[in-house]
Amino acid sequence: MKPTLFVLAAGMGSRYGGLKQLDGVGPDGQTIMDYSIYDALQAGFGKIVFVIRHDFEEDFRTKILSKYAGHVPVELVFQTVDALPEGYTAPADRTRPWGTNHAIMMGSKAITEPFAVINADDFYGRDAFEVMARQLNSLPAEARGKYCMVAFHLGNTMTENGSVSRGVCTVDADGHLSNVVERTAIAFDDEHLITYKDSDGNAHHLDAETPVSMNLWGFTPDYFEYSEREFRRFLNKYIDKPKSEFFIPSVVDKLVKNGEATVDVLSTTSRWFGVTYPEDRGTVVERLAALHNDGIYPSKLFN
Repeated sequence: MKPTLFVLAAGMGSRYGGLKQLDGVGPDGQTIMDYSIYDALQAGFGKIVFVIRHDFEEDFRTKILSKYAGHVPVELVFQTVDALPEGYTAPADRTRPWGTNHAIMMGSKAITEPFAVINADDFYGRDAFEVMARQLNSLPAEARGKYCMVAFHLGNTMTENGSVSRGVCTVDADGHLSNVVERTAIAFDDEHLITYKDSDGNAHHLDAETPVSMNLWGFTPDYFEYSEREFRRFLNKYIDKPKSEFFIPSVVDKLVKNGEATVDVLSTTSRWFGVTYPEDRGTVVERLAALHNDGIYPSKLFN
């Protein structure tokens, strides 16, 4: 069975100032998602599942899903604040979804095969999808806890226009992920060195070659079971904190340290880019135009 691509497209886009998942940045109005879907199909993925919010479902179906008709099976699932395990109720002041791993949990009924997870607004590149597809296709049919991720060098994932969040990774001698920590407020300092701020507001430097997760993960379906368990533990501690988020790296890190999973860290020749801030858009438009001019992509991705 071909692997599934699970696209996280429920983000608010608050820093960008709009629904950047629907923004046409390619020469023919293509979205960044279009390139990911095209590359995934070329790499051998067999189904696409999107997680979105109900409030832009109509636009999403009209502007996004319609173009994939006849090319690949697609399915929508929805992330909502009140999508909680039995026995839990979202606080009245909770206005935002519960984070990226909560978004993954919304796909539990739609996905029964190995799957890759990506962000809708990140450009990963053809090689990254090919590397991921080969890994997922190599798994035994009943594999459990055999996960993977495509790592990018931190310096290749930065923007000059503000701070970003990244899953900072430590890799052991066997190429397995031994530790991943979600770092926020990563940015260039006045000397153009990369820094992040800890919970106390103290700045720490990070090397540009540091491997980081850009949410290009590969999982077997048992990941949904582990996520349910860990989400309950998360809610027991943080349900009353309105800004708390249930991140993918936090769950993966726990499973690795508990010995319940291994994560192969895969390398790629692809270079990531994305639109985090409005000022990033011009650079993305230029890079995509260059890829078309170089013949990497046809003039129209989906005819």
